[in-house]
Amino acid sequence: MTTFIIRRLLLVPVLLFGVTVIIFLMLQLLSPIERTALYVRDFPKNEKAVDGIIKRYGLDKPFYEQYWRWLVGVNDPITGVRSGGIVYGDFGYSRTSSQPVNELIANRFPNTVDLTIWTIAPMILVGIWLGVQSAVHHNGFFDQAARMFSIIGTSFPTFVFGLLVLMFFYANLGWFSPGRLSDDFNAVVSSAEFTRYTQLVTFDALLNGRFDIFLDAISHMVLPILTLSYINWATFLRVTRSSMLETLRMEYVTTARAKGLSENDVIYKHAQPNAMIPVITLAGFSVVGLLGGVTITETVFNYPGIGSAAARAAVNLDVVTVLGFAIFIGFILIIANLIVDILYAVVDPRVRLS
Repeated sequence: MTTFIIRRLLLVPVLLFGVTVIIFLMLQLLSPIERTALYVRDFPKNEKAVDGIIKRYGLDKPFYEQYWRWLVGVNDPITGVRSGGIVYGDFGYSRTSSQPVNELIANRFPNTVDLTIWTIAPMILVGIWLGVQSAVHHNGFFDQAARMFSIIGTSFPTFVFGLLVLMFFYANLGWFSPGRLSDDFNAVVSSAEFTRYTQLVTFDALLNGRFDIFLDAISHMVLPILTLSYINWATFLRVTRSSMLETLRMEYVTTARAKGLSENDVIYKHAQPNAMIPVITLAGFSVVGLLGGVTITETVFNYPGIGSAAARAAVNLDVVTVLGFAIFIGFILIIANLIVDILYAVVDPRVRLS
């Protein structure tokens, strides 16, 4: 197991290098004048000033030299201060948010993490349970109903379902508001009396003993969680059901039943663990999708996460911000792949031997 993990860890720098090269190649589609937005907040109107910036930061240099400067930064020839360098977390300046991209990520990403944490359990556990029960009751009433549920869930666009639940629960019933927090509680969280231990509002509210803020934060996440869970339940149900049906036909399951084991033991101790291998992959990439920013859901519910910030940047053609998000999400994807590989090795010992 240790050797397997070390091999996967050694691949991480290589994959990160590949991600940065691909994104930098995308950056080369912009002209040197457009790329000066990486280094200045107020774009100069004077043509000579723009040319000066291009020369100053080497935007007219060969590809490999520009890539190195972009990767590790460069000492400013005038001030002597190192500027730029994604290795140091400098992704450029966001015009749409009027702040550096790394600060924008630091402000928005905790909200997305908070939403992801509270979405994971209902999304994965309910989806797996539905798939297992559908396979166990193959061609029965539950299976037919679950398959219909899956088809509807797969066919529903996320924004349509989100708008429907928003209209019903908020516009008609007035139960769950969009946004992150109510105005009064948002003022408290932003004040000095509220300590930000983790930057996650729900957990910080509990650590500060403010259960009213915790409940308000949860109530604002109910509709996004419901939307994300429902759309993913259909996928988890379909994958789990298919894997369970295949596993239940295996010889070792027949042998377990022949030995007199109870049906629950056969299903939950023998069949289900072996059927979870494709589900682990799905779960890993589903979580990555959430951490990468569920753009449509966050936009529909006005949730201030990284996805809604990326959408706003894209609409305003803020290329610097979009590329910064792309690098950050690429890093998350690589780490998630590593975790999924390790989980594979834990669930299926054959993976460690391959």
